[in-house]
Amino acid sequence: MLDIKWIRENPEAFDGALARRGMEPLSAGLVALDEKRRQHVGRVQEAQERRNAASKEIGKAMAQKDAATAEKLKAEVAEIKSFLQGAEEEERRLDKELADALAIIPNLPLDDVPLGKDEADNVEVRRIGNQRNFAFQPKEHFEIGEALGFMDFERAAKLSGSRFTVLKGQLARLERALGQFMLDLHTSEHGYMEVMPPLLVNDATMFGTGQLPKFSDDLFRTTDGRWLIPTAEVPLTNLVREEILDLKELPIRMTALTPCFRSEAGSAGRDTRGMLRQHQFYKVEMVSITDAESSIAEHERMTACAEEVLKRLGLPFRTVVLCTGDMGFGAQKTYDIEVWLPGQNAYREISSCSVCGDFQGRRMNARYRPEGSKATRFVHTLNGSGVAVGRALVAVLENYQEEDGSVTIPEVLLPYMGGLTRIEKPE
Repeated sequence: MLDIKWIRENPEAFDGALARRGMEPLSAGLVALDEKRRQHVGRVQEAQERRNAASKEIGKAMAQKDAATAEKLKAEVAEIKSFLQGAEEEERRLDKELADALAIIPNLPLDDVPLGKDEADNVEVRRIGNQRNFAFQPKEHFEIGEALGFMDFERAAKLSGSRFTVLKGQLARLERALGQFMLDLHTSEHGYMEVMPPLLVNDATMFGTGQLPKFSDDLFRTTDGRWLIPTAEVPLTNLVREEILDLKELPIRMTALTPCFRSEAGSAGRDTRGMLRQHQFYKVEMVSITDAESSIAEHERMTACAEEVLKRLGLPFRTVVLCTGDMGFGAQKTYDIEVWLPGQNAYREISSCSVCGDFQGRRMNARYRPEGSKATRFVHTLNGSGVAVGRALVAVLENYQEEDGSVTIPEVLLPYMGGLTRIEKPE
């Protein structure tokens, strides 16, 4: 959520930043709402002051046995009380009206984010690893998995409908190995603390990271009003909601391996075959809670941690910075890491690392107290995939496939595979 005080003082800068996101100016409407609220608050304060003063004047009039003046003042106080009763409700309504308007406005991009409309305008930052030269035509992951007999979309559809997968045998173990490898890397070498968060959260938690109110259609809701998490970013970031941290506690770095649930409401017709776009998938998430001065450097660090996963797996990838038109709702700046899929002959996103500034901190009312200061500031938050486990499985299958249909297991995963070095179709 954005700061209305900053918007009021910097309307041109605010509208200019929205324009970079392809949006119309909003400052005039927001400032008008804020002014209406401020004027009402001013009238309430004046009424409260007059009520207090009149109450004292009643006492003086009574002491002077001036009954007429006392009665007149009592009538005035009664009228003010009646006004204040309705005014409190009106103040809550005006507060909510402004808060609701601010809640659906996206974060403002940093100055170095490239201008653009969509993914075609994203800018490549670096490219790591060499694409393998195959002596045969490489297959897509679903062709490999189905031929091995360990990937079943038909039975998954029977159980749950489209965009679900059943993994069996050695592929189920490989996916588990990938998740464990990522967790071990981030906790033992990258300084993240492993967390096992709830998978069901309430409205306030979804609001805190920006999923609500704007993106409810992308989520799954339970019959008791809770929400299935679309990413572990949601519960991890909200662990500091409504708290005041000491500066010495920061940065807080957390990681989690969880199932994620997404309705994929806007992806009709996209990636309908295979595992690239599922309603349910596993992902290792990284979250950092920092102070204002450290968040930009933390963004570079987090992205490097995600890249290291792919380096260790020997998977070619490229890192791109998203343009203003392709960034997520809560991000100030985002790096996408795209892994090479030879079966598709394309790079596909496998990680997205974003710095959000104090956007989520305001929504969560999560603050920290700088050293030697009585005043508090909102925390800065960051989140990144470290990485999407299902997509990593897809990338391993396509990059390590062999002509006979088998798949060589990356060396870094061997300790997790119980001595297995190759996935082959059972005889």
